[in-house]
Amino acid sequence: MSVNLHSQLQGIAAFVNAVETGSFTAAAARLGVSKSATGKSVARLEERLGIRLLDRTTRSLNLTHEGHAYYQSCLKVLEELSTAEALLASRKSTVTGTLRVNLPVSFGRMCVMPVLMEVADRNPDLELDISFTDRRVDLVEEGIDLAVRLGDPGDHASLVGRRIGTQRSIICAAPAYLKRRGRPSSVDELEDHDCLTFAKDGRPLPWTAAGANGVFRPLTIRPRHTISHGEALRDATLNGMGLAYLSTWLAADEICSGRLEVLPIPTPAEDGPITALWPKSRDLTPKVRAAVDALVAAFMPLAPWDRVALQAT
Repeated sequence: MSVNLHSQLQGIAAFVNAVETGSFTAAAARLGVSKSATGKSVARLEERLGIRLLDRTTRSLNLTHEGHAYYQSCLKVLEELSTAEALLASRKSTVTGTLRVNLPVSFGRMCVMPVLMEVADRNPDLELDISFTDRRVDLVEEGIDLAVRLGDPGDHASLVGRRIGTQRSIICAAPAYLKRRGRPSSVDELEDHDCLTFAKDGRPLPWTAAGANGVFRPLTIRPRHTISHGEALRDATLNGMGLAYLSTWLAADEICSGRLEVLPIPTPAEDGPITALWPKSRDLTPKVRAAVDALVAAFMPLAPWDRVALQAT
């Protein structure tokens, strides 16, 4: 730090404390220096600025008009410095306290919970408070430290987001169903099969697959059965009720064991992002940083469930 900058900071500290305490004597006691040193620091600051900041009497200090404006600016500078120091301190401090996390029901239980349990195991002073819901929660209003969302995370000015993975889906079926009904190899053949669709807000979601020209497009599926719970949809597929468009994280174990087979109908490499979100108004505390870093390490660049799915296609 240069001598000039050091002197500037000394002058600002002396000036702000003099205003807050109302006297050079009290400001000096707060700063741990002499009354004379405090007065000289403010005097040098005024000289450098070329304006009078304080009107001095034997009994009081009063801000001038220019002094009031400068005081407000100094408060902002000191606040920025305090924030920067707090951020650096947070990166060095230990992971402690209660981490309140909101997770999607199926993905949270199957994929995120194992990672968070490892984080808690590595940090004995960390306590987890985890809620599960597929609705969008207000993190600030509900006091949530961290949320994980599938698909479009939304545009929220009050939140900070970090991509922790990618969601991908494949068309699959149980071997028993394929033996009974045949194995479709193109989107044109899907209409001859029983299809199971996932419903959101009461509406079946489309599948996305490539046609004969290799172009991916949304497919409006005429479902035989519609199921609005991911794990229940997977279970119905396992029971041979039809074909399903399943997220790889939901079907990977069954694909690996051979209980489900991936059909040779190309689907996009990405349905949407998997995102970690936390309130912008709060510092990225060590507990949140530890959780987010662990999720990125576990799911990026290629999640284990996607490695299984890619090997099967």
